Amino acid sequence: MDLRVRQAVSADRQTLADFNVLLAAESEGLRLEPASVLAGVDALLKDPTKGTYFVAEINGAAAGQTMLTYEWSDWRNGNLWWIQSVYVKPEFRGRGVFRRLFEHVHALAAQQRDVPALRLYVHRGNTRAQRSYEKLGMSRTQYEIFELDLQGHPGGAG
Repeated sequence: MDLRVRQAVSADRQTLADFNVLLAAESEGLRLEPASVLAGVDALLKDPTKGTYFVAEINGAAAGQTMLTYEWSDWRNGNLWWIQSVYVKPEFRGRGVFRRLFEHVHALAAQQRDVPALRLYVHRGNTRAQRSYEKLGMSRTQYEIFELDLQGHPGGAG
């Protein structure tokens, strides 16, 4: 099995958007508007300050994705990297796809002097994902996330 991770390019836009729609439905029971998701993917791909997508491929076929976004921490004088939009196609689960994506991001972060931590958030009910993150050495924090929706979107991470 040839499993590779690469930075996403504009040709990946539809795959990334499709994966995000599937992710929201599966992990949170949310039905997202595909055109809106595609516009969001396009915005990020055109502006690297918003974040970076990575695609995992098995034998050249898209098997999974993750996205990084950045949050400046004045307490740590560095950029926290947030791992988001984690999705692995069902037929590729259990084959190390997310592990490889995580290892790729972790290696990139370790090369930077101003990245003190990798973070992510996960839906409370997604215990499978939580176990995966713990196996990779991540731990729960003391923080809870609060949100005030200003655009009328249904709940959820995105």
